[in-house]
Amino acid sequence: MIEHLQELDRWLVQSANDAATPAFDRLMIFFTDRLVWFPAYFVIIVALAYLFERRALLLLPLLGLSVALADGISSRFFKPYFARLRPCHDPELSATLNLANGCGGQFGFISSHAANAFALAVFLCLALPPRFRVAKALLLAWAALVSFSRIYLAAHYPTDVVAGALLGSLLAWGCHRLYRLGAARWWSSPATG
Repeated sequence: MIEHLQELDRWLVQSANDAATPAFDRLMIFFTDRLVWFPAYFVIIVALAYLFERRALLLLPLLGLSVALADGISSRFFKPYFARLRPCHDPELSATLNLANGCGGQFGFISSHAANAFALAVFLCLALPPRFRVAKALLLAWAALVSFSRIYLAAHYPTDVVAGALLGSLLAWGCHRLYRLGAARWWSSPATG
């Protein structure tokens, strides 16, 4: 069973990577580059501070905690524990891959990019009021694109990305639950989201 899953993983990475074009390479590198998103993160923080007012004093640290936990657990626990080579380090694949963005660290299970992106997106989707449907859809689409970019660039297998997305989503749910409990306790008005 595990061997079949690994073969499927290799085939999916190779298929995504074979679709490489210079324009698509640039787009995927853009989506995978964490530094590119810092201005967007700043705008999100300012918008949340405005929208949630006093509750942002609880919401923003818990949002940060969900992303920090996703990053720490994926990088410091999963990657060294499972020690699964990235596709770009896999001897069966590396010679045939287009490595437009280099290769990165040796181990890839689980994807920190996917964990972090989904921790942020899912937390915000849970916290934002229902009227922000378009923003929620854009956040989830962004997280999915960040995750796909990791497969396309041969930095992760699809199972690395799915596991990262699940970890980030679970941590976001837990941190949002803490936000709801804290907001209900400290503020008499119902918490937004």
